[in-house]
Amino acid sequence: MNNIIQEEEFRYVESGEGQPIIILHGLMGGLSNFKGVMDYFPSKGYRIIIPELPVYTLPVLNTSVKSLSEFLFKFINHMGLNDVILLGNSLGGHVGLLFTKNHSELVKGLILTGSSGLYENNMGDGYPKRGDYDYIKAKSEAVFYNPKVATKEIIDEVFESVNDRNKLVRTLALAKSAIRHNMAKELPKMNTPTAIIWGKQDSVTPPNVAEEFESLLPDADLYWIDKCGHAPMMEHPEQFNSILEEWLVSRKF
Repeated sequence: MNNIIQEEEFRYVESGEGQPIIILHGLMGGLSNFKGVMDYFPSKGYRIIIPELPVYTLPVLNTSVKSLSEFLFKFINHMGLNDVILLGNSLGGHVGLLFTKNHSELVKGLILTGSSGLYENNMGDGYPKRGDYDYIKAKSEAVFYNPKVATKEIIDEVFESVNDRNKLVRTLALAKSAIRHNMAKELPKMNTPTAIIWGKQDSVTPPNVAEEFESLLPDADLYWIDKCGHAPMMEHPEQFNSILEEWLVSRKF
């Protein structure tokens, strides 16, 4: 991955020039989850920017989808951007949706993949076996259709997060905030063009969630990736890029 840039409270990576696409990672996801997008789109006239969301650094009482959306607003102002395209996976999709609802004038397009906001199966409310590496390994592998995508590095990172009390408390606060902040009533008022790119075998946000997003959002296109779980951009990076590029071109972005 590119070097992380630190400016004031913001840490991010970026590459390319042109139409900005801001990528929003999920709760357990890091910047590297989007390596495929980062490697491909800068040569196609897009500026890819991935901020590190302050998932583990906000005060616990202020750890919510809303706070992350407010952080994104500050980041976009800091970068002097407008007419951005937001691409969010899992919790990142939810942050993108809430941000777009509140600041539609800044958002030209939205891409959701395995997004929360309507429904998700999280890892369980209390991580009852959080000290058990095999349990965390099985849970991490279940996120993908092909368990081999859950490398030892990914599993170690999740294991470390759920065994760090500060991180665990914030993870659970965000998971609860995501469930509380259901957006079903707000989606029909959101006219931003949206691409929904979903794994057919996603067990965290199952396929019917993607269909519900498509039916509730006024201007949405739904694309499926087969033999694919909750993180299509990691499991099938080439297919994900090709669908995304086709959508961006069809929408003249």
